[in-house]
Amino acid sequence: MKIIKKHALTALVGAIVLGSGAAQAAVSAQEAAKLGQSLTPIGAEKAGNAAGTIPAWDGGIVRPPAGFRVGTFHPDPFAADKALYSVTRANVAQYGEVLTPGQKAMFAKYPTFRMDVYPTRRSASFPQRTYDFTKRNATQCKLVANGEGIQGCAEGIPFPIPQNAYELIWNHKLKYKGLSVVSYSNQAAPTAGGAFTLIKLREEILGLYYKPGNTTENINNILLYFKQEVLGPARLAGQVLLVHETLNAAAAPRQAWVYNPGQRRVRRAPNVAYDNPGTASDGLRTNDMTDMFNGAMDRFDWTVVGKKEMLVPYNSYRAHSDKAKVRDLIRPGHLNPDLMRYELHRVWVVEAKLKAGQRHINSRRTFYLDEDSYQILLTDHYDGQGNLWRYSDAPSINYYEVPTFWSTLETHHDLKSGRYITGLLDNEDKPRDFGYQSTPANYSPQNLRTAGVR
Repeated sequence: MKIIKKHALTALVGAIVLGSGAAQAAVSAQEAAKLGQSLTPIGAEKAGNAAGTIPAWDGGIVRPPAGFRVGTFHPDPFAADKALYSVTRANVAQYGEVLTPGQKAMFAKYPTFRMDVYPTRRSASFPQRTYDFTKRNATQCKLVANGEGIQGCAEGIPFPIPQNAYELIWNHKLKYKGLSVVSYSNQAAPTAGGAFTLIKLREEILGLYYKPGNTTENINNILLYFKQEVLGPARLAGQVLLVHETLNAAAAPRQAWVYNPGQRRVRRAPNVAYDNPGTASDGLRTNDMTDMFNGAMDRFDWTVVGKKEMLVPYNSYRAHSDKAKVRDLIRPGHLNPDLMRYELHRVWVVEAKLKAGQRHINSRRTFYLDEDSYQILLTDHYDGQGNLWRYSDAPSINYYEVPTFWSTLETHHDLKSGRYITGLLDNEDKPRDFGYQSTPANYSPQNLRTAGVR
């Protein structure tokens, strides 16, 4: 594995600082001055690679394609691109250096699995306000509580010049996604033969961190509010989950409540965290796998392996399109390769290993974060015996009306059972609404009963 070694050394230094319990220091003004120069405004390498297979970042998508209307699905800006090559079971060894163990396991398990690789388009972009606050954060934002919290940050990417793995994961968790967003989507957990029942969900997020004028010091330790309503099938409809996600999990863990329509009561749900099963997931997805990773980091030791060029799902507009029906996407074992797009990008490789004495169904996980957005694009999950168990990927697009680079699908494969679960299937509904208006008052536990009436 070709890794930039200096990042591993930086991670080790950062781990020593965190281990002391002290706040992690921000970078110097001299280092921060690289943002927007040799580095992109959020800290990626602006230059392309030496081989010319990764281009320089030129700002990403700065305006929507002609004819796009907010509220409609996003036309593919790169529809004219042709695949450069395909990776299959027959030639997978040729591309081993740019594949994860999980991807290699997919080729070994499924003869039909294929990765069509297209020209690299560094399309990720964010609002100018995000860039401005990111530069401010570089010299002011700090880790506290052994990495479980942050302070001195506002609105932007907290650590654009990351010094350790905790900072990288915080960059993923605090990547700008708009202030308030609502989505209607489906979740499917096909059998090994491909049969499935759709779980229809309505989900809201209100991110207090992104509101102009807010800082980590004035949002009362609430990072975001999340509400999920099950709309179908009938046997599950009416269930509601409410989460108050905290900014410092060591000071106060997340709070969660559920409304059960059969009992017509609201109750606390302390198990909505870590490795407890996600909503209607058939045990194929844990709560901390939502958005590829979320929640407290305290059960694992986190290190940066380095940065690597890898084949990742990117600019997945065909899978996102309303022209691709759910039945077109879902296939036995994996999603339809004809609708997937992979590109060569530089990613941060972060390792999480279970701490001695802690409990989790995964003994280890490896996360692969896009350098241009900090979106986790791939994850390899290992069982208690250290064997590869699950492989996750997050085909993503630039939601260019915001703009933000975020997953349009999330798929988690169980390599033992031959099953998978895929979510965010909004193709037959409507895309995420980033103009949704909401307030913190809408996310009180008292409101759950009325939200879940059926």
